[in-house]
Amino acid sequence: MSFDIYTLIFLVLAVVIFFKLRSVLGQRTGTERPSFDPFSRRNKNAEKPDDGKAIDAQPVGGAGQDGGNVVSLPRPEGAPAAVAADERIAAVATAGSPAAIGLGAILLADRNFDPGQFLDGARTAYELIVTAFARGDRKALKPLLGREVFDGFSNAIQQREQNGETVEFNFVGIEKAEIVDAAMKGSTAQVTVRFGSKLVSATRDKAGEVVEGDPVLVADVTDVWTFARDASSRDPNWALVATETVE
Repeated sequence: MSFDIYTLIFLVLAVVIFFKLRSVLGQRTGTERPSFDPFSRRNKNAEKPDDGKAIDAQPVGGAGQDGGNVVSLPRPEGAPAAVAADERIAAVATAGSPAAIGLGAILLADRNFDPGQFLDGARTAYELIVTAFARGDRKALKPLLGREVFDGFSNAIQQREQNGETVEFNFVGIEKAEIVDAAMKGSTAQVTVRFGSKLVSATRDKAGEVVEGDPVLVADVTDVWTFARDASSRDPNWALVATETVE
């Protein structure tokens, strides 16, 4: 009987100690680190960003996009922010290359800049611009181009109109788009993109004769375009400021 009584006493003590420990360890004291929730962190930082800007990816240009066509980005805190910036750059440029160094400088000036989303926007802008130029649509071109580039495009359109020429155009697609250079010039961010595209284009004169291009040939075209925006401005749109066609 003595063995059974002691066993029972120890069992009772063990149960009491277990529930005491559970009541202490199971409580929050208010000093614990919160569990990581990327969505709540993103929303919290989006409400009160340090620079007063909404945390948005910047689209290239404005035509064909509505005012809400932006993507909220999470803004990591402290050291992880640097890691996130490196990862964004590495996704589009080789480490140590002029493009990567330039993108790093742009990110220092504007931490909301996302190179990958910029490149997606540049692809969209490229198609919009070449299509609008073929149509002679100055209204669509104007918000997408810097002043000098717009003047050059507008003059070319005017020359076609004066000559009575028309353009047959079919945009097949972009095979490749890559950032080849980037830099901060004062407060202006500049990013240069090389596009490899396929398109069908032919210019006909008043008589309907083809004077340039080919109405059935799918041509491979390589263009090097530079986009720019004022990194200190709240305007998220980029403008095409320089063009070069590689033969």
